[in-house]
Amino acid sequence: MVLSAPARAGSPAAERAVRTPVATYLLIALTALAMLVGPSGLNPLYGSGDARACAEQRYEHRWGAVPAELLGGHPLTAAQLSALPPAAPGCVLPATPGKIPELSALTALFVHAGWLHLIGNLLFLFVFGPAVEARLGRIRFLTGYLAIGVLATYGYALAESGTPDAVRALVGASGAIAGVLGAYLRLYPRGRVTALVPLLLFLPLRFPAWLVLGLWFVLQFWSVTSGGDGVAYLVHVIGFVTGWLFAWAARPAGDTLGPPSRTGVAQ
Repeated sequence: MVLSAPARAGSPAAERAVRTPVATYLLIALTALAMLVGPSGLNPLYGSGDARACAEQRYEHRWGAVPAELLGGHPLTAAQLSALPPAAPGCVLPATPGKIPELSALTALFVHAGWLHLIGNLLFLFVFGPAVEARLGRIRFLTGYLAIGVLATYGYALAESGTPDAVRALVGASGAIAGVLGAYLRLYPRGRVTALVPLLLFLPLRFPAWLVLGLWFVLQFWSVTSGGDGVAYLVHVIGFVTGWLFAWAARPAGDTLGPPSRTGVAQ
């Protein structure tokens, strides 16, 4: 469930918010479409059971960002891929000689490892994206989203260089969406975010954006040091910081920080 609140009537943010957030909706549509046509979605061509699990692993390594490939500038060899644990018995990862590692940092933003991964990311994009797009403009927002996602991916690749995770595929838009959250915090520091608090029987409560997003960032940063659950939290941290800096640099001249055009997130 997502709750929202309109901007203050007459504010510049409110005037811009009446425009349809085309870039945000386009990103959501493309990301959802990539999920539907891939093996993690509803495409029946990939079979079921072990066959689908194997197809998912191959798909992620074909279109995902592999740190060793990004830093080395060439795809992994068949021998390197054979060292990875198979997703299903007998699953063999073929080499992808036609893969362009630099491009995979971009395509990886549209590949997700399951429905929960996808829905969680798109929920945050749907809630916070329109407000950021309204303030920065469609072109700045779209360019920033993609650039931040790529930069966060490369930052993660550098950090994982020489580790076992350097040959594992990184997929998901988390870095880019963390950038949207960082940009939102920069542009709307006095915004109010509506959240459902589980400890209070999921009652909707409104909190300052700096508190909600600040705690989220602290949790991601803490998770980087604890690690161990297969989530690339470092991508979130890099994306958030980069998004905050991008919003600071890209905000149109003369634009003042103001109330949000819409807020809300369910927890």
